[in-house]
Amino acid sequence: MRRRTTTPERMGRRPRATAVALLAAALLLGGCSGGQDGTGTADRAARKSGGGSSGAYAPPAPNAPQDGKGGPAGRDSGGGADEPFRAAPPAELLSTFALDVDTASYGYARRVLADGRLPDRETVRPEEFVNTFRQDYPQPEGSGFTVTVDGARTKAGDWSLVRVGMATRTADRQGPRPPAALTFVVDISGSMGDPGRLDLVKESLGVLTGQLRDDDSVALVTFSDEAEVRLPMTPLKGNRERVRETVSGLEVSASTNVAAGVRTGYDTAVAGHRAGATNRVVLLSDALANTGETDAQAILERIEGDRREHGITLFGVGVGSEYGDALMEQLADRGDGHTTYVSTPEQARKVFVDQLPAHVELRARDAKAQVAFDPDRVEEFRLVGYENRKVADEDFRDDRVDGGEVGPGHQVTALYAVRTRPGADTGRLAEATVRWLDPATRAPREQSGALDAKALAPALWSAETAPGLRVAAAAGYFGDSLRGGELPGAPSPGELADLADGLARTTESEVVAELADSVRRANQLRG
Repeated sequence: MRRRTTTPERMGRRPRATAVALLAAALLLGGCSGGQDGTGTADRAARKSGGGSSGAYAPPAPNAPQDGKGGPAGRDSGGGADEPFRAAPPAELLSTFALDVDTASYGYARRVLADGRLPDRETVRPEEFVNTFRQDYPQPEGSGFTVTVDGARTKAGDWSLVRVGMATRTADRQGPRPPAALTFVVDISGSMGDPGRLDLVKESLGVLTGQLRDDDSVALVTFSDEAEVRLPMTPLKGNRERVRETVSGLEVSASTNVAAGVRTGYDTAVAGHRAGATNRVVLLSDALANTGETDAQAILERIEGDRREHGITLFGVGVGSEYGDALMEQLADRGDGHTTYVSTPEQARKVFVDQLPAHVELRARDAKAQVAFDPDRVEEFRLVGYENRKVADEDFRDDRVDGGEVGPGHQVTALYAVRTRPGADTGRLAEATVRWLDPATRAPREQSGALDAKALAPALWSAETAPGLRVAAAAGYFGDSLRGGELPGAPSPGELADLADGLARTTESEVVAELADSVRRANQLRG
């Protein structure tokens, strides 16, 4: 799955052998699941959504004929840091964004903090912090999504935190799947010579060769100052030893020409394109382009064309203490893919085995979410993060507008800071709808969930409030603080560290303990 937007401002990881197998699994599985255990205030200029044409509360219309055949799109009803807050006119109480499950921003932030530095604000995307932590959302019985909406009141006046969760059904690991056609584009520039980096990649690809099926195929492209096709698209049946020998011969070379690697990788993927298979380019790099074409837009234009014409998606695996987060994020964005970040074998295990049980098939194409807040009960709101994923409100049901690709077992969580009107203690507060296209038929479908004001938990940080909501809140508040945001209801840095410590003890979760450690490191660096 990948996010796209119609707004102009958008362009648009145990011992090494275990980590190897995990990386291999992740590359096959093809994307980042929801992870481990724009502003939605009505600023028209910032959101560029245009809102609605009237002042009435207008949740998404049910069962509207949207499939191009006059039939209804099946819909069921179920139970930015620098932007100012503005009171929202009723016509603009909508928030629309493309679904996304990236977690690279959080992984890289943890690495930078461990190195004794604060991450650059532009590399911090709070939604990726939130989506790193897996939630206990129910799964649908069949294809599609479940939509869960809950929330809790904060200590900041009338402000509450609302969580919107969307989840797909996990895949049967032993079940059938489409064949895979994977083009690996491997960075062998000088920076990949850091201890264990290229060795980990090589061993990973070698293990992957043994895990793939006979009807899968792989290609291998390497790049440093230039790009080279080491292996064209090759069926694994009868060729596994050839693939292993090619991978074992990789050596570190010169500088980093990402553009050449991407262009050659996509050329190779197009030449070896297989109808009916999952065609994917897997880019493993620190994304620090310093040779050849270094302008992101020029590189992105090629990805866009091949995505549309051939349906080739991109999975970006970031590595290195110095990492070109912005470029990798934009490449995966334009390539309908995902990004993740790996710096240690332990992270590889968490990312590629524990959190990525997604197979190569898709559950949904062009998935978008729209949240409608009732203006009789909501005065203003803000979506935490997702600035790069905004979609114009009126384009929610325009299926020509790109959304995100979502695989099995994926989860997407969106957090909203919501200011309710005085006395708004009962009645519908918000309704969230996810719309997607069936991967096989491209027929549109929808699923919704709603939240009543009376269902808000009385206190966000109370032990009675769902642990998942509190973990998501801690991650979202932390990400927002790293880029200078000041969300209403956010605890102070010291309070947040204590709360995260308490959550780690309550949940007995290693990943939550890592979050608490990162919060404390950031506080120390900020003095």
